[in-house]
Amino acid sequence: QVHVVESGGGLVQAGGSLKLSCKSSGSIFSIRYMAWYRQVPGKQRESVATITSDGVTNYTDPVKGRFTGSRDNAKSTVWLQMNSLKPEDTAVYYCYAAIRPIGLVEYYPYWGQGTQVTVSS
Repeated sequence: QVHVVESGGGLVQAGGSLKLSCKSSGSIFSIRYMAWYRQVPGKQRESVATITSDGVTNYTDPVKGRFTGSRDNAKSTVWLQMNSLKPEDTAVYYCYAAIRPIGLVEYYPYWGQGTQVTVSS
């Protein structure tokens, strides 16, 4: 069984920083890519950053210059360093991974449980 678990959310003042982590584990053959999403109640879930196996990271415009994604392939782990946080960054952040399980040939989507990030003014 494959598991995706993220952590690191919390309450922070505007201008502060948080670092989220996400680890994939279990019967994994390979990971195509991993990504960070966020969702505010009443709005659609949006992509924040996408991290490929080559380390290429794409960011949504509102977080460019403030957020930095990174990965450790050996640990099947990705991080999201969030600096200069703003109240509008408040959301539940989710980790996503496209994973090929051992014994299968297709990639499947896996989501973490979400971690709350709240930025106060």
